[in-house]
Amino acid sequence: MMGPFEMVVGIVLIVTVGQILRARYKTRGTQLRLADDPDAQRMRDEIKTLRDRVAVLERIATDKEHSLEREIELLRDR
Repeated sequence: MMGPFEMVVGIVLIVTVGQILRARYKTRGTQLRLADDPDAQRMRDEIKTLRDRVAVLERIATDKEHSLEREIELLRDR
């Protein structure tokens, strides 16, 4: 049975992965054209940030030591 915290983490994870996949498929056909585009670099940076955040959320969800407060503070500092 899933608690409310796990549900929230799951929803955030699904939405984040969806955004990453959407961004990837949007830019797949235009990668050569966008190689020098500043927006393309911004999107790559944003995707990397999202991946890092998903990794933190996964670590929070599976953390047995319940260091939730510490991890949330790390996310706020970004």
